[in-house]
Amino acid sequence: MYAHRKSKLSGLARKEAIAGYLFILPWILGFLMFTSIPLISSFVLSFTNYSVINPPKFAGLENYRTMFTSDRLFYKSLGNTLYIVVIGVPLNIVVGLSIALLLNTKVRGMQYYRTIFYLPSIVPIVASSILWLWILHPSVGLLNSALRLFGINGPQWLASPIWSKPALILMGLWSAGSSMIIYLAGLQGIPEQLYEAAEIDGATWWTKFFKVTLPLLSPTIFFNLVMGIIGAMQIFTQAYVMTQGGPLDSTLVYVYYLFNNAFSYFKMGYACSLAWILFLIILVLTLIQLRLARHWVYYEVL
Repeated sequence: MYAHRKSKLSGLARKEAIAGYLFILPWILGFLMFTSIPLISSFVLSFTNYSVINPPKFAGLENYRTMFTSDRLFYKSLGNTLYIVVIGVPLNIVVGLSIALLLNTKVRGMQYYRTIFYLPSIVPIVASSILWLWILHPSVGLLNSALRLFGINGPQWLASPIWSKPALILMGLWSAGSSMIIYLAGLQGIPEQLYEAAEIDGATWWTKFFKVTLPLLSPTIFFNLVMGIIGAMQIFTQAYVMTQGGPLDSTLVYVYYLFNNAFSYFKMGYACSLAWILFLIILVLTLIQLRLARHWVYYEVL
């Protein structure tokens, strides 16, 4: 009797396993065809000279040797990208969290304010880039026109090698609503009892923020930090639409340089090697963040 029941249960488990595999089969096939095969192909091509038109020729480590020893634009594009990461990502975190704190208050019509702040993040990046071309125009742009009202002569923004990268960072802050939504969800998940207990102990707003809000929100901040760095390392569309890497290569970001090598210079093998170096950089940065997270990310079971 027991053996029969056990056999029946194992048969049911086998049927459920088969059904599960059948359900995930389309995703597995899609991954194998559209992700794993291009991934392996790009790795192989990174060791070749491949101009797309002619068959690839094996070149060993020549692409990587050229990249690290004689390609000035490799270091220039990597430096421009890291500039945006180091300055833009922390600013985006601060702005997104600040907006979330404001939108977490109990005010009439708050749902409309949340919608307004979130809307820029769903605008297509090409459309927003064209919009910001007008906003950042040095003579007739909205931003410099507003500065002139206060007697300030605004910079050349995208036409200046000094101000072009800050202009891209400023544009990125406009779409901080995507991270704001995540912070807002994290804030609403913090129990009110903790704030009430802190108030009974005489805690000020700042004390509650640093002792209650930030520790319990640290997993959310960590998630946005990791995703923000990954996204900033792959910035492309803004530079492609707004500046084409100029002026003086000041906005030549890494992925745009990779794109140029692949589709403008037809150096597909070299572009693949650039892609794999970018993958390694992002991987190392993510592993470093995971390593450091144990020192400041607070996971508490409530």
